Amino acid sequence: MSVLTRDEAQTRAQLIDVHHYRVDLDLTTGDETFGSRSLIRFTARAAGDTFVELKPETLRSARLDDTPLDLTTLDGNRLPLSLTEGEHTLRISTTMRYSRTGEGMHRFTDPTDGESYVYTQLFMEDVQRVFAAFDQPDLKAVFELSVKAPEGWTVLANGITAQQPDGRWQAAPTPLLSTYFVCVAAGPWHTVRTEHAGLPFGIHCRRSLAAHLDADADEILAVTKACYDRYHEKFNEPYPFDSYDQAFVPEFNAGAMENPGLVTFRDEFVFRSAVTVTERQTRAMVIAHEMAHMWFGDLVTLRWWDDIWLNESFAEYMGFQTVNEACSDLFPDTWIDFGVTRKSWGYEADQRPSTHPVAPDPEAVPDTASALLNFDGISYAKGASALRQLVAWLGEDDFLAGINIHFKRHKFGNATLADFIDNLAAATDRDVHAWAERWLRTTGVDTLTPRLEGEGTQWRLHVDRDGSRPHRIRAGIYDRQPDGELALRERLDLDVPQQAPAELTGPRPALVVLNDGDLTYAKLRFDEVSEETALRGLSRIPDPLTRAVVWNALRDMVRDGELAPADYLEVALAHLPEETELALVQGVLGFARTQIADRYTSQEERPAALATIGEIARALLRRTEDGEAPGLRLTAVRACVDSATTPDKIASWLDEGTVHGGPELDPELRWRILARLAVLGATDETVIAAEAERDPSATGQEGAARCRASLPDPDAKAAAWSALFDSDDLSNYLFTATAQGFWQPEQAALVREYVPRFYEAAVALGDRRGPAMAEAAGRYAFPAYAIDAESLALGESHLTSGTMIPALHRKLVDQLDDLTRALNIRTT
Repeated sequence: MSVLTRDEAQTRAQLIDVHHYRVDLDLTTGDETFGSRSLIRFTARAAGDTFVELKPETLRSARLDDTPLDLTTLDGNRLPLSLTEGEHTLRISTTMRYSRTGEGMHRFTDPTDGESYVYTQLFMEDVQRVFAAFDQPDLKAVFELSVKAPEGWTVLANGITAQQPDGRWQAAPTPLLSTYFVCVAAGPWHTVRTEHAGLPFGIHCRRSLAAHLDADADEILAVTKACYDRYHEKFNEPYPFDSYDQAFVPEFNAGAMENPGLVTFRDEFVFRSAVTVTERQTRAMVIAHEMAHMWFGDLVTLRWWDDIWLNESFAEYMGFQTVNEACSDLFPDTWIDFGVTRKSWGYEADQRPSTHPVAPDPEAVPDTASALLNFDGISYAKGASALRQLVAWLGEDDFLAGINIHFKRHKFGNATLADFIDNLAAATDRDVHAWAERWLRTTGVDTLTPRLEGEGTQWRLHVDRDGSRPHRIRAGIYDRQPDGELALRERLDLDVPQQAPAELTGPRPALVVLNDGDLTYAKLRFDEVSEETALRGLSRIPDPLTRAVVWNALRDMVRDGELAPADYLEVALAHLPEETELALVQGVLGFARTQIADRYTSQEERPAALATIGEIARALLRRTEDGEAPGLRLTAVRACVDSATTPDKIASWLDEGTVHGGPELDPELRWRILARLAVLGATDETVIAAEAERDPSATGQEGAARCRASLPDPDAKAAAWSALFDSDDLSNYLFTATAQGFWQPEQAALVREYVPRFYEAAVALGDRRGPAMAEAAGRYAFPAYAIDAESLALGESHLTSGTMIPALHRKLVDQLDDLTRALNIRTT
């Protein structure tokens, strides 16, 4: 299959103008394939040759105007067209294949009740798996969809749908859309409907999750309405589509997709087990993120994929900011969670060899395959951090004024980075172009360090910068009180680089925190006195967002080899049992468990690291015995399970169906415990099969696959490996679950023989099953716990010999860089 190049897209956009698609889908032809017919009306500005894209199982017919096309000329995914100047009609009829990889038209049969569901994910170039199209974002058109579906199904689409007398479902014509935004979701959905601001709103899930969706429907719809209203306060352009549906769909590869009028979410957001308030907040943020795309991405769309950050960075920033503003009664401060979970994603991505500018040069994104690699921590977290810094520097009023100019000038069209910056510049006297050049066209993370000079009660604060970007920050100046608490003396607004040091009056501060408030994107260090205060008094800092900034600094110090992993764990043991902010507890415990215990400590040191994490978790359990902090208690229970080195305690919880003092075990906790028991060799296939019978859901199937792959048994490992790489029977989710169970630090010797087998197996899998599965293999099936020089050399040799699809290559580059970092930390 040929990927579309930027040059080809520009040439085609100069040649043709696409007006209208009529797409007819037949979903009644069986479980493997479906029928697809496209009628495309377009204009050729001159005579010339081009092509239309499609990836059919069978190409049945193709006709350009009144002339049948030679079907044998289909070359991979391209059907050539020779055009005369003027109006044209292209008719194509195909049979298409359903996918099990979350790409194109994904089909899923629910093991709970046997009901089937299909939905589209057409991002980048997967529309070609569903219908023929001129597949590039700047060839927008009106879409009319008609769908024949099995009896008892409901069909959802970008516009309002209605069932016709002949049984087919007809969707209202859309406004001008890019091809990758077209969406269909069909099946026996469970639906909750309401109306808001004169528009129909709906939320949908598969029937087996109905009770769980109903339990959360009020919250989901309240968040949706609040964000909708807040965006209408921010944006001058009204919501541009005729309805707002949100479908929670099975086996979805991403968190969600911003299809206009029909947002699709992974249905893990329909919580069937207990969750914490931060997990609910994440769902709210994703709702707000996707709604922001209705304006930035859908109403105004990038011209080519080098500007994907314009979509994702904006939606990421707006998602957190809008939930923070519109849903503060439910979620008091979303920026704490952003600082702990999202910014670390950006910092990690930005320090790898695969980093790239937030806004890469067009030449760096020559085709769709390379564009797919930029959906990462740079385009999301770093870009959102850059926009938050831009707002701090520019002021929110000017920022929103520029955004509204952008929407007005380019609505229902396409725009570039240059357009965006010009429109921001039109709303301010500041030099936005220079700011953009230094922030959006560069890579890497600046490091800011405070330096104090003076004596007595007169001090000068210098900010040393390792990097090149300008920063608008606040410096928090803290004094230690007689009772040991840290009190804020003042916050200073500073521009870095400084024209002159900041003057402080009073005794030498006990703690100086740069970027207090977390308004910029930079790694932070401390002066000597402040570092000692931070290590000893972190829990005494009054503001949780400031504590998040300090925890992130300590995390970066571990990753950079400046703070020993064991010392980080001691700081966590000293301060985390007193922490009141759940997002911080989850973030610190997550880093401690998955990075420090699993990667940054040696096999000999690992039991001690797990013991410390377990001690923290037990302290949190003791603190939450009164039931006043259920989210904190649930987090502690999860940490106890994941860090268990002996099976007795967690096995007793599973046998009794409850943790002493609560909570009772729901399916998520039961599978979590059973997976840990499998790793420890304290369960077997009989118990796993019984639990799968107890929970016959899709999540239960994934839990069973994860547990079976985790068993410390040669036959279990051989069966899991064969399922992963010797056949293509696993869906994307079952593949991921099996891969997650396969490699375990406790079983390094058992699986050592598979380490050299991984690379050839993953390359072959990527070639057969495509980028989504290749990315899953690189992310989840990589031997991450084989942290030694031999494994590193093996991986590097495979990167330089032979070829692999770009999605896998990028993931392996990142994994090997993480392996190098882990080796360095272990030996520093």
